[in-house]
Amino acid sequence: MGIRKTILTRFALVYFLLLVFVLVVIAKLVSVQQIKNDRWQQIEENLNKNTVVIAPTRGNICADDGSVLATSVPGYFVRMDLAAEGVKKVFKNQSDSLAWYLSNFFKDASKNVYRSRLNAAYNAGNRGFLITPRKIDYMELQQMKKFPILRKGRFGGGMIVEQENKRVNPLGSLALRTIGSLNKGEYEEIVGPIGYTGLERAYESYLKGQDGISYKQNLSGRWVIRTEIEPKAGMDVVTTISAKLQDIVESSLYGQLMLEQADWGTAILMEVKTGQIKAIANLGKAEGGYYEKDNYALGHRGCFEPGSSFKLVSLMAALEDGVVDTSDVVDTGNGTWATNGRIIRDTHGHGKITVKEVFELSSNIGTAKIITEHYAKNPKKYVDRVYSFGIQKPLGIEIEGEGQPYFKYPGDADWWGTTLASMAYGYDSKMTPLQILTFYNAVANNGRMVKPHLVKEIRDNGLLVKRFEPEVLNPMIVSKETIGKAQAMLQGVCEEGTGKDIQGKYFKVAGKTGTARIATSSAGYTQGMYLASFTGYFPAEDPKYSLIVTMNNPRRTIYGASAAGPAFKEISEKVFASQILSGLDEETEAGKKLPVTIGPTEHILEVADELGLKNVEGEPRTKLAQVENVDERMVLTAEEIQMGQVPDVTGMGASDAVFFLENAGLKVIMNGVGKVQKQSLKAGTSCKPGQTIYIALG
Repeated sequence: MGIRKTILTRFALVYFLLLVFVLVVIAKLVSVQQIKNDRWQQIEENLNKNTVVIAPTRGNICADDGSVLATSVPGYFVRMDLAAEGVKKVFKNQSDSLAWYLSNFFKDASKNVYRSRLNAAYNAGNRGFLITPRKIDYMELQQMKKFPILRKGRFGGGMIVEQENKRVNPLGSLALRTIGSLNKGEYEEIVGPIGYTGLERAYESYLKGQDGISYKQNLSGRWVIRTEIEPKAGMDVVTTISAKLQDIVESSLYGQLMLEQADWGTAILMEVKTGQIKAIANLGKAEGGYYEKDNYALGHRGCFEPGSSFKLVSLMAALEDGVVDTSDVVDTGNGTWATNGRIIRDTHGHGKITVKEVFELSSNIGTAKIITEHYAKNPKKYVDRVYSFGIQKPLGIEIEGEGQPYFKYPGDADWWGTTLASMAYGYDSKMTPLQILTFYNAVANNGRMVKPHLVKEIRDNGLLVKRFEPEVLNPMIVSKETIGKAQAMLQGVCEEGTGKDIQGKYFKVAGKTGTARIATSSAGYTQGMYLASFTGYFPAEDPKYSLIVTMNNPRRTIYGASAAGPAFKEISEKVFASQILSGLDEETEAGKKLPVTIGPTEHILEVADELGLKNVEGEPRTKLAQVENVDERMVLTAEEIQMGQVPDVTGMGASDAVFFLENAGLKVIMNGVGKVQKQSLKAGTSCKPGQTIYIALG
């Protein structure tokens, strides 16, 4: 009994102590929340009032070469602590002069108005009176620091400077819709400018940086700001966009839009192997011209029925399933064909033509006949083959708001008897221009579908943080045999078909025209409204870039070849001249350690004698000589022009270079002025008579 009583006593004591502890905690909580509520509220108010968040400098958005597309430039507001002791000593004598300076500087109000404002604020003891009616830049701030009273600084003159960064685009409107914009204000519990659209929003977490914190303290009537946590600047986003190519694409599209007076237009230039978007323009109509209005290239506003551009998808499905070959003959009749109560039309009758010609001539009847004849009994087989390409899924590009691709499926409530034929030539489906381009880019890339992307690196103070490598969406959309036939069909369009006018004389283009009626409501298509496009790649033999140009509701002509085609041609030729030609043979150039000059032996010796050069060695008997710098000597060696072999003409003038190259049997096309900097065919390699060589002079 004694042991049991002892144990119970101990338990009772423990419970009693726990009870006392709980009661103390409860009492303390009540005290904190109720009894000392006013005190804690005052502490909270002081912290909120005197804590200053220091905004970090937002990171830059850069082009592929590091040039800045969007950056933050500091702007300033100036306030005055009119209750500061230093201000009190001089305000009466100098406030009139300060009012004059402010009026003369901002020119928004008279001296008397400024003086009245200053006096009212001074009499009220205002410790943060805003004296700048607008944000000023750094140079203007330096001028204001010389104004009466303010020249005494923070403590003597009560000058309080508040910095607020302004986002600017140094290259103006170039790719502005893709770069994006900021939203100033409270958004999702974040206060201040944050990414609202485009890349600014997509990469907000990298660009925004980290806030700093400072506190305001009143020390003997003087406010002092103490920084506790320094702000950390945002990181830089390096895009895939080339400023030079963006300018080419945007200006070419703008010019053609002005001619066509379309509602809007978009153009996308993409690197075939990597999926890097090198230029993207989105121009919407405005009074007197066009501007970067909406993201038609990838957003829902540009998601329409693709029309004839989709014929490539349909015929590749049929080729891959083995139901037709490009040499098979299709009877397209006289230009009209009735199926399931619906009439399908071509611009004119083509009669009996091959499958390849169906594509080259963009025959709606031929394409619809091929698909309905072979898939009418099992339409799922056709749609499943289309789905196997991967085009029914969104691309998942960085920028938000991608348009959702749409394709009907057999068994759906809206699958009708005419759907299969309509879908074959680009109706009863929807795709964005970027989604269409991605498929064509896969054909150019020998079947490998890569994901388009706009950013290649994230950098922090120049140091690489993250690199975005090409992402493969589908390693092989169809067999190599089908890809080869598709490439031949696309080249045929520009050689014999609807795209003949797009083909230039300097290099071969492969692509497809697209013309589609526009449905503006559930009621159906609007009379006279069309979507015109041209999608393709260049050079056709060794594709470097893929390109799509799309125009909504062109008014001069409705067809893809004549509306969008000229812009495609202009862009491709300018890109070829500025990028491909200038970049040829870079590895060979980089490997040369000494400049080399080749020319007529007689001319070289004459120049050397005229200049009094004594360090020239060798006098070859050949008409041509090559000059090599060996140590501090110039050695002349014999140079022969051999038919069928590419000579080295780097360093030559235009006339000499043309003479050598033509004597080697080559056709010469020049770009630029001066001496030859680069040549498209590597020196010493074999060549065919009549083969074209491009030389860049500079």
